[in-house]
Amino acid sequence: MELEYVIEWFRFADSDLSSAEYLQGMFPKPIEIICYHCQQSVEKFLKGYLIFNGIDEPSKTHNLVELCENAAKFDNSFQEIAQICGILTRYGVLSRYPRELELSESDMKNAINCARQIRDFIPLREVRLKISTRDSD
Repeated sequence: MELEYVIEWFRFADSDLSSAEYLQGMFPKPIEIICYHCQQSVEKFLKGYLIFNGIDEPSKTHNLVELCENAAKFDNSFQEIAQICGILTRYGVLSRYPRELELSESDMKNAINCARQIRDFIPLREVRLKISTRDSD
């Protein structure tokens, strides 16, 4: 496992979530794009976690439930966020095309909250802590 690669995945995940949060200030709000960035953020956090645990090439999928199940093989507590992953999965593809998915501001707020919950999920925070501890050595 190359720690620099994990750091990159987490940096991109943070960037997607920051972008989603920033875009909330636009008028009109690009709800579909915000939801998409939330899904992308979680996808990258999960793939970064898998890489951290020795999976060189996580599956090339946008299905967060599948990625969450793979992460649960290393830490059963990932089962706790499977439902949240299910909510966000649909934003990975359907929100990028017209008429595929009708979203509201409530969906957008929920997507951001879900992405934040997963970013702050304890096993992912532990990886961040290990990375930051390594950087300070």
